[in-house]
Amino acid sequence: MQPIHVATDRSLPSRTDATASSIAGGQAYLADIAQRLARYFVRSESRQRVMAYVRGLLREAERKNSWHVVEACGAPTPYGFQYLLARADWDADMVRDELRTYLIQHLGDPHRVLVLDETGVVKKGRPSAGVARPYTGTVGNVENCQIGVLLGYASPLGHALVDRELYRPKEWTDDRARCGQAGIPADWPFATKPPLARQLLARAFAAGVPAEWVTSDSV
Repeated sequence: MQPIHVATDRSLPSRTDATASSIAGGQAYLADIAQRLARYFVRSESRQRVMAYVRGLLREAERKNSWHVVEACGAPTPYGFQYLLARADWDADMVRDELRTYLIQHLGDPHRVLVLDETGVVKKGRPSAGVARPYTGTVGNVENCQIGVLLGYASPLGHALVDRELYRPKEWTDDRARCGQAGIPADWPFATKPPLARQLLARAFAAGVPAEWVTSDSV
């Protein structure tokens, strides 16, 4: 019996090489993100925490609240992340704008679609900004929750969220003292979800986000 010779193409990377290349590529992306975000976080501790949080979100934890992210990162408690998200000095809108620029660069395609939708975040108690008891599709019932109107960006290269607005029920906008305690600006008027969605689109188009279509949920 003649031996069988298997031809190999040495120009193709081995599985090990491909894995190493993917890891190196991922590290390069994270380094780019760290450089982009650094200007918005003055304190070095905040810069380190935000990148730890990004890495935690990229892990395979089933849920992505601070407790689950901290478990994925191996930190002892979530208090550092909770401080970063709630009390540290940084501008969420400026970080959103940087994210939007990043996504246009990496997901750019002639057939892009902007996607509008809403989602509910179940909350206990009354202090959280905008919390009320509307119907939410998140649990399929009337529930104590916050409602967010979201704008997604989709192309054949991938998809991601690019903007958001918190829905403020009229019971909130009519109570300015309550708004002030929750950090809601006094000049934010009541608006239903379609006008909030139009605000998201207006910001996207003003920033030069190219899109061939806009689609949305029935709301």
